[in-house]
Amino acid sequence: MRIDDYVADLDRALAGPHGPKRDLVVEARDSLADTADALEADGLDRAEAEKQAVAEFGQVAEIAPGYQAELTATSGRRLGVLLFIGVPITVAMWSVMWRLYPAADDVWTNRPGWYSPVSRLLDLIQLGTGLYGGLVVFALSRGARWMRRPRLATRSLAVLVWVTLPIAAGLGLLLTYGMDAPNTLTPLPAVLASLVSAALWGLQVYGAIRCMRLTRASRPRAARD
Repeated sequence: MRIDDYVADLDRALAGPHGPKRDLVVEARDSLADTADALEADGLDRAEAEKQAVAEFGQVAEIAPGYQAELTATSGRRLGVLLFIGVPITVAMWSVMWRLYPAADDVWTNRPGWYSPVSRLLDLIQLGTGLYGGLVVFALSRGARWMRRPRLATRSLAVLVWVTLPIAAGLGLLLTYGMDAPNTLTPLPAVLASLVSAALWGLQVYGAIRCMRLTRASRPRAARD
């Protein structure tokens, strides 16, 4: 098999973020080319040198799982960073909004009994989500040597998003519109804050979909063929 054919098979076997995937495939191509060049310098013709280089490198089905594990971990790290940074940004943004446009004093004095427990619950959910994202990022980077199943850590982030995001969105809407009082937020800042929140939520959903898809099976496509 020629190097180009082998690299094409490897590219088809892998799934994950485009940039890291491209880097892994290019790294494999460069390694194969260097080996083939050395063999050609020893007297083999180019076709035979490439064939031997591919044979020494290993079958796609043998090396693809290791490459795929790295791509899966990369997706997990990206989603973890998004949760660790994006969730606090959302919380801080809305906190600033309410400080800049506070409700009337009688609104807070007469707020319903459920308001404070719901607010604390939302804070705990968001804090826990951000912290867990940071822990998974650490586990998939510096703690990777001790991680026996990084795929499960990546998948857990996807599950976390699917579980907590609807709950947090619902609680946030309840706190904003659930009281029998006028909303004092001015339209333009509120719309901008809502757009930023929606964008961050969309990125979380996209990352969760990717992580869920990559961790659905433990082996890449080529290894199952």
